[in-house]
Amino acid sequence: MTTKIDVIDKLVGIVPGSSLDRVRSNRQAARDNAQLSYEALFEPAAPGTVLIEERYAIAYFVAGLHRDESVAAFYREALGHHDRPGLLGAISSEIRRGETSGPYGNYPEGPLSDEDKPGLVYAPDSANRAVLGRLGAALVHAHLLVFRPRDASSAALEALLNAGWSTDDIVTLSQLVAFLSFQIRVVTGLRALAQSEQQSVAAE
Repeated sequence: MTTKIDVIDKLVGIVPGSSLDRVRSNRQAARDNAQLSYEALFEPAAPGTVLIEERYAIAYFVAGLHRDESVAAFYREALGHHDRPGLLGAISSEIRRGETSGPYGNYPEGPLSDEDKPGLVYAPDSANRAVLGRLGAALVHAHLLVFRPRDASSAALEALLNAGWSTDDIVTLSQLVAFLSFQIRVVTGLRALAQSEQQSVAAE
């Protein structure tokens, strides 16, 4: 296993020997796999055609949509180390533009149609399109997966292809969104456990 700092430990503030450290150690394989997934997505030996800066930009955007300030700050800082001019500010602006609550969208016509729910159909601000480039389409895809996955369609994938993302790139983009959602859920759960422990100690 890598000796690098475990990202989830860092985001939660887990220190060696603490009760949360022991909790995570009880499921060491899951702990290791979460870290390895992070490294595969953000520190790959061969990043291919999805640039590292694009990966961090998408991660910052997704964390911002989830309104998790500490996770968003982590990826914002990472993006800052790989930033191209104007990109960090553009992503920050797009997070504010894409903020909403979900899930929502339309199911295929059928028995679930009664559960259809309208909501924001996100599109990047035209003022940011030049800076974002093909990332604009990636942000639309990420927003769709976070808030309205029921609206996923071949047309949505075609928009990514038309923007210059390959089929392999699209798989990577989707993996990034899925990983961020997983990572944020784990961090949220561990924080809640830490808070519960603190309240129990205070009540004694």
